[in-house]
Parts: sequence; C-alpha cells; structure tokens
Amino acid sequence: MKIREPYLFLGFLALAIVFASCKKKDVVTKQAELSVSSSEELFTSEGGTSEVAVTSNSNWNVTNSAAWCTANASTTSGNGKIAFTVQSNPATSERSVIFSVTSGSISKGINIRQLGKTILDSIAPDASGMSSNAVQLAAKIRLGLNIGNTLEAIGSETAWGNPKITKAFIDFVKQSGFNAVRIPCSWDQYRVNTSGTDLKTDWLNRVKEVVQYCVDDSLYVILNIHWDGGWLDNNINSQNQASVIEKQKSFWKQIALKMRVFDEHLMFAGSNEPPVDNATQMNILLSYHQAFIDAVRSTGGKNTYRVLVVQGPSTDIDKTATLMNTLPADPIPGRMMAEVHYYSPYQFCLMEQDASWGKMFYYWGKDYHSTTDPARNSNWGEEDYVIDEFQKMKIKFADKGIPVVLGEFSAMRRNSLSGDALTLHLASRAYYAKYVTKQAKANGMLPFYWDTGGLLSRSSNTVLDQQTLDALIQGAQ
Repeated sequence: MKIREPYLFLGFLALAIVFASCKKKDVVTKQAELSVSSSEELFTSEGGTSEVAVTSNSNWNVTNSAAWCTANASTTSGNGKIAFTVQSNPATSERSVIFSVTSGSISKGINIRQLGKTILDSIAPDASGMSSNAVQLAAKIRLGLNIGNTLEAIGSETAWGNPKITKAFIDFVKQSGFNAVRIPCSWDQYRVNTSGTDLKTDWLNRVKEVVQYCVDDSLYVILNIHWDGGWLDNNINSQNQASVIEKQKSFWKQIALKMRVFDEHLMFAGSNEPPVDNATQMNILLSYHQAFIDAVRSTGGKNTYRVLVVQGPSTDIDKTATLMNTLPADPIPGRMMAEVHYYSPYQFCLMEQDASWGKMFYYWGKDYHSTTDPARNSNWGEEDYVIDEFQKMKIKFADKGIPVVLGEFSAMRRNSLSGDALTLHLASRAYYAKYVTKQAKANGMLPFYWDTGGLLSRSSNTVLDQQTLDALIQGAQ
C-alpha cells in the first residue's frame, strides 16, 4: 500500500488541475468586437437616407442627434444596421454631425456630412420687392448713420474697439430716428487663402446677418467694400488694372449671390474713397466701377434691379464735378446713385493739431464765432460754401435723375476745451451737423452721418451725444 500512495496522490493532483483549468475558462468574458461599414456618409443638399452596417458580438448603441439628421438602429444587439435620414439643407454652407456607435469600451464614429445648397451664378430677373428706381428710393431715405470702425476693422469686427453689431443695437438705431444705415465692410482679409479670391462662408454669413437685422427693421442699407487694406485704392494704375478688375468682379459676385434674397432695402456701393487726381486715373476708376456693375447684374434675381452706388474721385465734390463726366454702363436704367463725402473745412472737421499753414478751427457758422478766441473761428468753408458745393452735385447728378449719397460727414469734438469755449464749440458743432444735413436734403443728397460709437453707444444702446443727434434729426426734417 505504501508503494501505491504516491501515484494515487499524483493522479488526484492532475485531476484537480484539469478541473480548475476548466472552471477558469468558464468565467473568462468574451472580448467585445465592433466594426462599422462606413466612417463617413456624404449627402447632397437635397438630403436623403443611407444605411451603415454594424458588426458586433455584443450589445451596442448609437448616440448623438441633430435637428436635420436622425439615426435609427434595426437592433442594438449583435449585427445590425443604422438608417440615417437627412433633411434638405437650405443653406449654402456645408454641415456635419458625428454619431458614435459604442460597445463596451470600443467606440466607432460615423461622420454625416451634407453639402450646402448650390447657388446658381445667374437666375432669372426677379422684380418682386424691387419696384423703386433710384429717385424713388432716395425719396424714402430720410437720415442715415454709418456703423463705422466695425465690420471694416482690420483684424476682426472688434479689432478697433467696438463690440459686435447686435440686433438690439440696430433696433436702437431705428429708435433714435435713423431710417438708413451705411455698413463699411472689409472683405479681402476674409479670403479662404491668400492665393485666391474666394471669400470665407462664415464672413459672408456674418455680414448677411447684420444686413438682415437692418432689413427686419425696415432700414435702408448701403453695403460697400471699404478701404479693405488698399487693394483697390492703392492700385488705380494701368499696371495693376487687370488684377484689380478680376478681384472686384470676384468679390462682388460672391457678395451679390449671398445677398440676392434681399429686396430694395439693400443697396451696394462698389468702393469707399478711391483716390483719383486726373482724367487718366478717372478712366481706370470707371473700369473698376464697371466691373462692380457687371458682377452684380450677372447674378440675376433681385440683383437685376438693385440700386447701385458708384463713388466720385476721392469722393471729393470738386474732383467729382470736374472729372466724373461719365458713369459706368448699366443695362437697367435709373438704378444708379453717385457718392461723395464731406469733411470741410478740414481745420474744423478733422484737423488734430496746428500746422505751419494754418490752425485748427473750433467754431463754425456766422452766429457761432468766438469774440475771445477769434483765431479759432472758421475763416472759410461756412454756410455759403456748403450751398455752393452741394449745388454742384445737384446740377451734375440730382437734376439728371441720379441721386447723390453723402456717404460720410461729421466734425470732431474738441475735448481739450472747457467752460464757455466748450459750450460755444459744441453749439457750433451741432449747428454744422444740422446745416449740412439740411442742405444735403435740399440739393438731392442723402445724408449719412459718420459715427464710430461717439453718437450712439454700441455697448449700452444709449445716446452719448444728444445735442448732435437732435441737430441731425432737425436738419433732416
């Protein structure tokens, strides 16, 4: 017996090992397996349905959702399918959403992409909401405000110290007595890349959003290409003429396509203050204006009848009266306006420090001269000068059925003054605003006051300069 016992012991030990091994196999959890037949599904703007197969050896689920896309699983255990249903995309921009398919610790993503609606480069003319010609439209514009130093700011909308334009601010502009706005706008810095002329969809959408704020309030809008880094202003020459025309056409075609839905409340202005000093430069500027007209009209729809604004040389009244003897050709008659600006006398409106050739003016208007500081009285450019200048535009354009936009005018506030001097200066400045506005209206010109946030606060939606606001409203009556 003693000889057998070691063998019996070893036998029992072997059986125990086999039994333990079998028990261990019984408790091992199977490794989860998960795969999907596609990691991305692309839909056209029209939408539709698509199925993605799921292969799994265990339970799984699909998460995420979008208002425009739904996912329905045939099962959530083992192999199955997910049916994606995508609605029509009314926007021109692409959209996407990622759905996650998860089993245990394994997750697979399915990116659902949908292309934006294609805008036809040209559609049939659409006269709905576009019944007013330039003269009729001008009669509806009482008083305009520039939203300056914002959408044209180089760097971003807020780069020059103003907050983003809000619907509440536009509401306040209307509440304050304006029925039109001019939106200076930059475009070149918002190209998709520096080697092309395609504009970023996000920026086009943002500008359209601001225009929509205005149109929703029944405000008339002038949207322009402002200085914009100088790509046009610095190249009014034959050497760069062809490339400027190409960019002008490309930018305006894209702008016009994006804004084509708006009715006559929206007008386009081809540039801002193009510097021109002679007839040769004037002819080149006219070619830039022609590129603008052609690009907008080529898009059809409401743009066929949209009122378009072209700028005089340097938007200077004297240069415009002398050099701008023809306008670009337009296939739609009676749908064009001209534009000039007015900052005269310079010493009163813009001059920030004395120079060897002259001093700053603090007081303007025959009844607003200082008796204690006569060296600061305006010695030119007062009431009679305003009348003479504005009559030049009346004779040149307004009397011929071409309204003139007075796109910018204002006079700076002299904050260094105090006491009686400040009181007289502010009264004089308000009188200037009222007189210029009144004479503009009397001579077929549409006054748009230049403001960068000093008249109406963009952040608090309050009036910061009630005296000037009252003067503008009185002048527009």
